[in-house]
Amino acid sequence: MLTPDQIRAFLEEVKDPEIPVLSLNDLGVITGVEVAPETGHVTVRMTPTFAGCPAMEYMRAEVEQSLQRHGVEAFTVVMSFDEPWNSNKISEKGRKALKDFGLAPPQPYQGILDLDILEYAECPNCHSKNTTLRTPFGPTLCRAMYFCNDCRQLFEQFKPL
Repeated sequence: MLTPDQIRAFLEEVKDPEIPVLSLNDLGVITGVEVAPETGHVTVRMTPTFAGCPAMEYMRAEVEQSLQRHGVEAFTVVMSFDEPWNSNKISEKGRKALKDFGLAPPQPYQGILDLDILEYAECPNCHSKNTTLRTPFGPTLCRAMYFCNDCRQLFEQFKPL
């Protein structure tokens, strides 16, 4: 019988459609994996980053296809907002993948998210903190645009949410 850790390992191949170097595990979208001991039925719980995320059904289908490729026959994929997603759910591996991809990872935060946190981002190109928020509106809802005053490059940051 499969274990939740084995299922999570299968799901490492399922990448975020907008950031193909980041697995849904590392993004924190996979919020739970259960295997029923008596039947082996697998339940995967997912929480999208945004309620209106246009990729929700695509991500669900990719998770289902991954399970099928690995021979899992009895499964349910549940999309839920019971446990809201936030950027603190991104793993350290995921933060590194974002940076390597050229996106500044969001700063971890404690408690209430202060909008001032958007003022600061580390440049993923030269690692400078001498950056300026250009606009909180990036190409997707989860990104903001910054300018590095040292290397003079425009870059995106995955917003802290």
